[in-house]
Amino acid sequence: MAIAHGERARAPLAPASIKAAAGYSLPTFAAVIWFALGAVTFGWPQAQAWPYTLAFALGATGLGLLVLLSALLAQFWPPLAQRVRTGTPWIALLGGLFLLWEILTAKLALLPVPFFQPPQSLLEVFLEDYQRLGESVLRSVWLLARGYLIGAVAGVVLGMAMGWSPKVNYWSHPILRFIGPLPATAWLPLAFFIFPTSASASVFLIALATGFPVAILTWSGVASVSSAYYDIARTLGANSRFLILKVALPAAMPHIFVGLFMGLGASFAVLVVAEMMGVKAGLGWYLQWAQGWAAYNNMYAGLLVMALMCSGLVALLFRLRDRLLAWQKGLVRW
Repeated sequence: MAIAHGERARAPLAPASIKAAAGYSLPTFAAVIWFALGAVTFGWPQAQAWPYTLAFALGATGLGLLVLLSALLAQFWPPLAQRVRTGTPWIALLGGLFLLWEILTAKLALLPVPFFQPPQSLLEVFLEDYQRLGESVLRSVWLLARGYLIGAVAGVVLGMAMGWSPKVNYWSHPILRFIGPLPATAWLPLAFFIFPTSASASVFLIALATGFPVAILTWSGVASVSSAYYDIARTLGANSRFLILKVALPAAMPHIFVGLFMGLGASFAVLVVAEMMGVKAGLGWYLQWAQGWAAYNNMYAGLLVMALMCSGLVALLFRLRDRLLAWQKGLVRW
């Protein structure tokens, strides 16, 4: 009886112990991968000398220590625990990819140079060419912001007008069907001829790429609003302005945000092409400059910065959507 009672007492502790062990095992595994990356980078002789090898090894080791520290603090801070659980698998995968990259390039030299260089070459770009790269990022953000905002506002206004007014829809819909499917980059020669500067032509092309999906989705959202909402608002004395701003626009917001997400991706594609054609600074220009000088480490660094910038803007757009569409929480699954 005593033995059975002891077994019953220890039984509830087993799932918690397993859960705690699992919570520590994955961060430990991720940290070991980054420790291995630091050890391989520093201890394994290189096929040829690469700068900033020691700095990269120390950075990898430091990231491994940071992962272990985060796992330890997560036991006392629940919000951090959620981030550790969701982010640790990707951290482990990223460390494994860097480890494979380091071995294939710096250690075994199985990939041809200069097309493939070790990860510490990216660190060299960020530490030595940060001024040119930073200026290119600022120029691209400024150019993208102008074109995207103009295209988004124009698309929302046109889409609202098409969804509200049959006359506007009659004249605008055929034009959108004719121009919209064409890629914005197809208008490059005409845009650079019409506009006085390459920057203004680039803004126009980005706005065109953004405005088409926003206009179509806004029109679809307004057209799909139930007529019962308008009837109820009119019964309460609402005028046309109230119906547009307080009924049609809020109801169409989910469709508008879908158009904004689509327009953001299209605007990035046009941004790179436009900067390669006519401007003297920007990420597109930086990629072309790096390719012309066979500086492929600079090109990869530019692509990495561009990916981070795009994902950051998408995250900001998600936060804006969650704030404006808080009433949808629990009703619509994104």
